[in-house]
Amino acid sequence: MMKKMLSLALTLAMAASLTACGSSKAPESTTAAPAESTAAAASTESGSTAAGGAIEADVQKIIDRGVLKVGCKVDIPKFSLQNTATGEYEGFEDDLAYEIAGSIFGVTSAEAKEKKLVEFQGVTSKTRGPLLENGEIDLVIATFTITAERKETYNFSTPYYTDAVGLLVNKDSGINSIEDLDKKVIGVAQSSTTKDVFKKYVEEKGYNVNPEFQEFDGFPALAQALATKQIDCFSVDRAILAGYVNDGNHILEDRFAEQEYGVASAKENTGLAALVEEKVTTMISDGSLLTLQDTWELQ
Repeated sequence: MMKKMLSLALTLAMAASLTACGSSKAPESTTAAPAESTAAAASTESGSTAAGGAIEADVQKIIDRGVLKVGCKVDIPKFSLQNTATGEYEGFEDDLAYEIAGSIFGVTSAEAKEKKLVEFQGVTSKTRGPLLENGEIDLVIATFTITAERKETYNFSTPYYTDAVGLLVNKDSGINSIEDLDKKVIGVAQSSTTKDVFKKYVEEKGYNVNPEFQEFDGFPALAQALATKQIDCFSVDRAILAGYVNDGNHILEDRFAEQEYGVASAKENTGLAALVEEKVTTMISDGSLLTLQDTWELQ
């Protein structure tokens, strides 16, 4: 009898012990995950984590700040245009920024837009590089042409859009082709590559064309200069020119120097660059990038 009572006592003791062990783990399974863990999980899903699941420091900095800072254009219809009535940025490149922000914060692009997870800053061809270098913005998504020289200074994603340089002239100018631009005045944007690629193209073709170039700060200023005949031609990427076509001008058939646009980040921000690269290549492969271009009726 004593043996049975001891056996029963031991059994009850072991059961109590097991129950106690089980109850000690229960609170852990019901405790909400810390915000950092949630961000880490979201970033893991979007591919922004390094090996071992740790978020890259440059991406974590953006998560902690709560907003992605993006340099964009304010004056390119369909690509990136600031709505003067609402102050909002509207265009293909702005929507691409929301897509990237969604990957960083683990939400959809629509949620990124609704929650204002992107802080846009208007840039020009002259200011976008310096603003990126000094850390005022995280990314440049502003018709930034990828070149070998620029790749030495910035990280660039796989191209998200390919275009060619074009020529916009007044219909009454008598200019019908690039060969009619000898001794004419061509307006270009400050710090753009247009002047150099124009000269290279006419040299390769053997054209005897030696125009004068004038630089302007922004595309609206160029369009105005063309309208008032301060310049004879407005030259930049054709997709940009398309936003400034009106009844009094037209784009010539000549096209040269294909331009590939990439998302740029500071050279040291390798984690952010890797996340952006994954997002852009995924959008290319699944067709969503093309869908986005079609939404904005890009040529």
